Amino acid sequence: MNNSFWTQEEGSTPDLLCGRSADYLVTELHFPLLICAISVLGGVLKVLLKNHEVIVLTILSVLGFVLGQLAFHFVEVHQVVYPLLRTPSFSLYCYFIPLFTFMASLGLDFYILKNVFWQISLTGLISIFAELVLTGYVVMRFNERSWDLQCCIFFTIALSIIDPLHSANSLETIGISKMYTDFFRGESLVLCSVMHIFFGVFRGASTEINMFRELDIILGIILDIFGSIVFGYWCARVIEFILTDPFNNSLTNIILSFSLVYMTFYVVEYFGMSGIVALITVGLNLDSLSFKANMEHVITKFLLMFSSVYEHLIYTFFGIVIGCGEIEYFTFHSIVFTLLLFLTVNFVRIFTTIALTPILMHLSHEYNWQLGIVISWTGIRGVYSLLLSPDIYNLAEQKVKAPHMFIFHIQTVSLLTMGINSHMMTWSAKTLGLCAISLPRQRVIQNVTHHIQQILQNTITLFKTEKLLTNVNWTLVEEKTKIEYVIPPDNLQSSHLSSNDDECPTDEVLIEEAKLHVAIIQMSSFEKQCNEGLIEVEAARILIGATKIYCLIQGKFMSIYDVSTYVRARSWLIMFKNILTYMEYHKERGTFVLPGRNRLILFVYRIIFSEEFEYAGYIITFMYIYPLIIHLWPAARKLNVSALSSMNYYYLFLYVLQAALKITILRKKYFQQHWNVLDFIIMLVGLFDVFCIYCVILRPGNLFLIQLTVTLGYFRIVRLLPLCKLLIPVLINKIDVQIKKHLSLVYTITKGYAKSQEDAKVLVKQISGRESVYQKLHDILDKNKQDAIRELGFIEHENRDVVIALKTKQAVRRVFAKAQKRLTFLWSRGIMDRHEAISMNNVFLNKIKALKNFPMVAPPPTPGQYLSNIIWLENKDVLIEFFKERTKLAYFNYGDVVCREGEMPLGIYLIISGMASLHSTSPTFGIDCIQRPDFDDETLFTEYCTSGQVLGELSCLLREEMKYTAICETTLQAFFISSENLYEGFDIFWPSLEYKIWLNFALNTAYQYFETSIADEHLDFQKCVMNKHAYVESLPIYTEMTLNNVTMKFVIIVYGYVINSATEEPYLAPYIIPKTCNQIQGMVDISKLLIIQASGLGATDHSGGMVNPGLRTAKTEQLGKKKDKFRTGHHFRKPH
Repeated sequence: MNNSFWTQEEGSTPDLLCGRSADYLVTELHFPLLICAISVLGGVLKVLLKNHEVIVLTILSVLGFVLGQLAFHFVEVHQVVYPLLRTPSFSLYCYFIPLFTFMASLGLDFYILKNVFWQISLTGLISIFAELVLTGYVVMRFNERSWDLQCCIFFTIALSIIDPLHSANSLETIGISKMYTDFFRGESLVLCSVMHIFFGVFRGASTEINMFRELDIILGIILDIFGSIVFGYWCARVIEFILTDPFNNSLTNIILSFSLVYMTFYVVEYFGMSGIVALITVGLNLDSLSFKANMEHVITKFLLMFSSVYEHLIYTFFGIVIGCGEIEYFTFHSIVFTLLLFLTVNFVRIFTTIALTPILMHLSHEYNWQLGIVISWTGIRGVYSLLLSPDIYNLAEQKVKAPHMFIFHIQTVSLLTMGINSHMMTWSAKTLGLCAISLPRQRVIQNVTHHIQQILQNTITLFKTEKLLTNVNWTLVEEKTKIEYVIPPDNLQSSHLSSNDDECPTDEVLIEEAKLHVAIIQMSSFEKQCNEGLIEVEAARILIGATKIYCLIQGKFMSIYDVSTYVRARSWLIMFKNILTYMEYHKERGTFVLPGRNRLILFVYRIIFSEEFEYAGYIITFMYIYPLIIHLWPAARKLNVSALSSMNYYYLFLYVLQAALKITILRKKYFQQHWNVLDFIIMLVGLFDVFCIYCVILRPGNLFLIQLTVTLGYFRIVRLLPLCKLLIPVLINKIDVQIKKHLSLVYTITKGYAKSQEDAKVLVKQISGRESVYQKLHDILDKNKQDAIRELGFIEHENRDVVIALKTKQAVRRVFAKAQKRLTFLWSRGIMDRHEAISMNNVFLNKIKALKNFPMVAPPPTPGQYLSNIIWLENKDVLIEFFKERTKLAYFNYGDVVCREGEMPLGIYLIISGMASLHSTSPTFGIDCIQRPDFDDETLFTEYCTSGQVLGELSCLLREEMKYTAICETTLQAFFISSENLYEGFDIFWPSLEYKIWLNFALNTAYQYFETSIADEHLDFQKCVMNKHAYVESLPIYTEMTLNNVTMKFVIIVYGYVINSATEEPYLAPYIIPKTCNQIQGMVDISKLLIIQASGLGATDHSGGMVNPGLRTAKTEQLGKKKDKFRTGHHFRKPH
């Protein structure tokens, strides 16, 4: 325990580091005013001198020195600063260091740090050795104050600590990769931890009365490292549990974050461990998922504000301490010695960087000598060195006359490294071209800029249709909204993007650049899914960690199999469960042929198969635990020899009796149960033990018999093994729960990965500079998504009860998420007041919190219940009863073909369980292959369908051949509705049933391809049927349709293709027709349009869109011209 901080001897006061003692009545009325003045002055200087933090700290240090000199000469000023002078150095250290350490570790990426942990450890040891040797030599050789060896070592250690905040922040400002900033921030934290543990050992030893031994030091260091890590990990879990509580508001989270950091540090220090190591562990175990949504940024800003104020206070305080010392020690040699120290620490850093270059080049192929030169200037000293400087004087046995010179040298070197090293780092990075934007990155920036300009232009085009904006000067609007992002010439890798192929990057280079952006999109998708409740925090954390690991591998796109390898399926759980199941005790319940009517045999039969007999054996074993403990304890055994001997005979007699009764009834079957075999072996060993004891009594001088008897006495502990029969069922249940949790986790991870691939496919167009690159990225992402869907099908087939429970839980979570959004809307519009909204939100939060206790398994629906889940039946009894009488259960084995491409459909299949793969040569959406310029007849498209999905639905609607071949990937069970029965239903329930199937198909297609565009429309099937918020319109060939951009918010072609009647531009399904199109014409036999009405419109007749239903005959040459003009544009295409 650090007694120097927590307790002080009665009547003792801390020594003053500098200045003179107070010979007047001490008051502390003005010291809080001094703190407020420093904070205000630091804030004003930071506003006036933006991006010049070192100048602000220099001014505050000089002002502190002036104030210290005034305090040295004037009593009035001395009264103000005296509370600072009498504050113990360790107390000052504990006031400030926790926040800086937590801030530095919170910015570290745990997964990157874990990946380079051994490199960081090795480089940290090399840095520590080089700093201590070279800097220590300079301090001892060129210091005129004649410091003793102990002071020189303490001073060297304090000066060797690199500030992790300033060094890493300087690297980030010049655009260095986060992997390198985290690498050197981690190295700095390792250096800080080692140095602070070293100071803590001497600080704790100085307060001990007895002389400490080497063993105590080693145990203390082990406790500082491992004990602090364990304590910090559990503190991080507690902090995460508190911060993720949905009932906490923003203010509560900020206060808890700030207070829990200090509480963790103080508690760890109280128990004699390292608070620095504990806080580093806490920071590493917290990430963006450890906070509520959008709270990490707020808390980080709050902590950053406090760290800035603390830094201003520290430099001003130590400036005051230096000023309170005698000025005669500030000589020319002191300035020269400080400059020599500055040169030494930079030389050591350069030397260390050169020594570490092979390690860093092995770490990453991107590392080169230019980056090494920049990194050699990262040896910035800061508050860590400054806060330890007073301990140099306090811990040294030989006291020096000018202790304030320790602080002066360290603070001056700190300011010099902040100013000069930061400038040299930026200058060298720009000179060596490390800040230059590569050609692939320039192309990405150009693509994104062009995409934003298109969004602005589309918005202007949409606004032109509004009546209230008809008199706007749109020419001026277009001129003012035109953006052109110009990259500074200094940041260009070449002056312009040349069209020369030699200077343009290859597809491989562009794909490598795009891979990093895909990884960022995926991580953003994982966080979004976690915040929306689609995946659990643990699954999101695993996915983000795997993405960060695999994105560093050149040319590697993370697949679902890589994630599975990263997760490491816990097959040992299943193996352990199988072993326990084999060992589980199963009581014999068979029928035994009893000889005759012997009453004794019948009585024994009833005894051994009774519950009382079984539990009596357990009770006897429990009772034997106490005698066994006495027997194994030598001192107690000598006092109770006769009693233990009697207990042994009694226990052995009961064992023999139990075995005899069971053998009498079970006979040969007795030895078929492994627990009976164990009981029999225990009985034989016990009898042999008694025989050996009897032999020892007869021949007490035989040493071998004595040793054998003692050994057998220790083997009596195996008599407790039958108690494991009670523990095995409990362990099996626990392992079952863990296996189900793991299966749920794997399913959630796979589902989240598939969703991230879909999100990346939507945005990949903006990050690819060429069509060939876009196509390659699209194919990679689509293949990864299909692999993930395939894995989902296998998991669902093998563990239906677990997956159904998980899906049910997620469905409940999504329902409450939508309810919360609706509640927020009502609150923002004033329909509900604040108190009512908060009360209702608390009800939702309680329901969401109760989902943590949701059962791990749920029984699957019965086959009859699946019909109620068909959305176009709307759960209506008439429709369900109609099809229930006409459906059949169909069973397929692995590899069976459900339907073939090109054959007429026999009906539709509603999959109940299992998975089928769909193989198609062309995803046409009702368009001939020759009409698709991008069609490749050699490409085979694959898609996977699982339970709840329908096969053959579209072909039955169109009465056409099947467009794909469905092959069973597992055993498959499905409901089969024949085509005749389906068409009979169309006739009976005309036209609503066929229209609802088309509406369901259109909604699924729209969500599948344009989810980001229509996410806010809330296209619920029931809502669309009842209120006509969205409806399906049929457009026959050569038929024109006028689009009303006021009432129609979105017009999506989901089947077939149409053209713009004015420009003859083709729109191939699936496609969102742009707002600039006012009239379209169908170009195939039937085209289906999903029309989403603008909000606020009531139910309308959806046939009103057809203003010119007459047919317009097109000339043959005009159709030929249109085919030649076809281009794909931004069409989305889904492989089947």
